[in-house]
Amino acid sequence: MAKSSTGLEENVAALLSYVVGWVTGLIFFLIEKDSKFVKFHAMQSIITFGGLMVISWILTIIPVIGWVIGMILGILAFVLWIVLMVKAYKGERYKLPFIGDLAEKWSA
Repeated sequence: MAKSSTGLEENVAALLSYVVGWVTGLIFFLIEKDSKFVKFHAMQSIITFGGLMVISWILTIIPVIGWVIGMILGILAFVLWIVLMVKAYKGERYKLPFIGDLAEKWSA
């Protein structure tokens, strides 16, 4: 892999854009100047984990059933987080349905 403008390898920068969810996604989206690969993964992180955070906040308002759905969503989000980091590290431009298209469009 080539180096990104951050000085890191592109795959490492893309992986790091998922580490703390939308926060590191935003950081890498703002500091990356050249690599479309890193910017794509950073934007996908922002959309995915920012959206999941909003959904989980909404679910906490709903007693019992919202909490149960929230716990299931948390487990699924954890698995998704691992998958996205592995794919980014392998150098794959792995696009989630719908979100991947938005990330591609907004990171261009």
